[in-house]
Amino acid sequence: MTDILRVAVIGAGRMGVDHIQRIHARIQGAEVAAVVDVDLARAQAAIEGIPGAVALADAEEALNNGDVNAVLIATPGFLHEEILLKALAKDLPILCEKPLTPDAASAWKIVEAEKELGHQRIQVGFMRRFDAEYAALGAMIRSNELGELLMLHHQHRNPTTPPGFTNEMLINDSVVHEFDAVRFFTGEEITSVQVRLGKATRNAPAGQHDPQHVLIETESGVLADVEIYVNARFGYEVATQASFEDGIVNIGADHGPYTRANGRWGGTVTPGFEERFAAAYDVEIQAWVNAALRNGIGGPSAWDGYATAACCEAGVEAQKNGQKVPVKLNPKPAIYN
Repeated sequence: MTDILRVAVIGAGRMGVDHIQRIHARIQGAEVAAVVDVDLARAQAAIEGIPGAVALADAEEALNNGDVNAVLIATPGFLHEEILLKALAKDLPILCEKPLTPDAASAWKIVEAEKELGHQRIQVGFMRRFDAEYAALGAMIRSNELGELLMLHHQHRNPTTPPGFTNEMLINDSVVHEFDAVRFFTGEEITSVQVRLGKATRNAPAGQHDPQHVLIETESGVLADVEIYVNARFGYEVATQASFEDGIVNIGADHGPYTRANGRWGGTVTPGFEERFAAAYDVEIQAWVNAALRNGIGGPSAWDGYATAACCEAGVEAQKNGQKVPVKLNPKPAIYN
């Protein structure tokens, strides 16, 4: 066990820089030791004002740096597999932003590598589990205070999408969070996914059908649905309604004070995920650091990353054929029980 995590942040893009500043300014028990980016100038800009941190252009150089004893991966998903395998080979604590990897087959390779290691080292960055409202709803479900959970209704709305945001990315980059949320709330695996394509907004770019309706079923028969609407124009909104035997619970939706003044009423809507889940990211990274200092993980595991990748594959297939598609999972290794 170490006294402090000296973290190499791999990737100095939007999410990586956010985590660099978080670790430097707000997280206890960790410091930024290195920042890696193929654009070395971007890595150097990211460490400005952080004493002792070094900028590097190669992830392997960071993993071989004797001052590094933990890794936070914030690169695009297609780069994750190689970095994860090399970090596992060194038995380093890892926080990997979602996705674990872009597909179930490569995610399973990571699960198998961690199984061979004999203990969990990877925490996957599904930050919603650390949001106060998500945590409160999860506790209500587990306490059974309103009876059995019967259904979940999710809304996931973005103001716009960046160039190149494909139809498949609605599932792989957006609904992936709801797949994890359903698994978190129910404590069960998802057994099937169906996607329905209805009337599309004129604001969707060519080749993208928006919004979509995703239908989900779990092992015990809990039904969940997701309205994924990524060109909603008004702001960023993530909300859930849970239907119990003895009540209904809503979380998310509008954010901040609701004001009536000067003949007008209303509140504010967050512009993006960083603002909506800023506190959740802080709690997530602190939980990872605290657990890593005890040689554990503090949140979603590599198995969770693999299971959501399998859900995404079923979802993309369902987009194309409109059918109810089963989620195919390999047997769960004992280290994740």
